[in-house]
Amino acid sequence: MSVEVRIDQGRLARLLRARGGIAERALRRRTSRVAGIAERRAPGSMGDYVSWRIETGPRGLQGVITCDHPAVRFVLDGTRPHVIRPRRAKALRFDMGGWVVFAKRVNHPGTRANNFLAEALREGR
Repeated sequence: MSVEVRIDQGRLARLLRARGGIAERALRRRTSRVAGIAERRAPGSMGDYVSWRIETGPRGLQGVITCDHPAVRFVLDGTRPHVIRPRRAKALRFDMGGWVVFAKRVNHPGTRANNFLAEALREGR
């Protein structure tokens, strides 16, 4: 007994690029799930800036998740230790334990990278 399988490349490509088809619905569910995970894992209010969409690109359908928060690069990549100085005032002002503290400069220790988008992608697969 023999089995022969023929794959029509053109039909397969059209199926994967078709809007509203099985492939798009599955991609839409998965992209939505990963975006939801990213929203929950994002620090602070950064989750409010996570959005997703389905695009038709040169390789067919693609799920795209973006975060448009102004500080997202600093969270994803982390920061090195750096000095913070006032820009428009003579001193920086902090509330620490009920006390108001002023400083001309602060040595920030830097932040560890938090790539919540990649973690969401790994978890959402």
